[in-house]
Amino acid sequence: MSDANVRIPAEARDRLARIASSEGMSLRGYLSHLAETLLTPEEREARAEQARNALHAWNGYDPSAAEQADLDFELDRRLSGAEAR
Repeated sequence: MSDANVRIPAEARDRLARIASSEGMSLRGYLSHLAETLLTPEEREARAEQARNALHAWNGYDPSAAEQADLDFELDRRLSGAEAR
């Protein structure tokens, strides 16, 4: 495997290095671990689709796009209210 150079601000590099050290890892190992465990947008969408299908198979729940948008709006509204407290 070849290495790659990534330019980031020194503050970000130092913060990641401290986090890696606290986990007993090198910065290189920590970044490799992140790359292996974080999901790409496509992978997140695939998992969300699997979850929606499982929920639908389990109880028939299948909101329309408009219902889903309303629910997302309501969740955002409630989270905003909770942050303000």
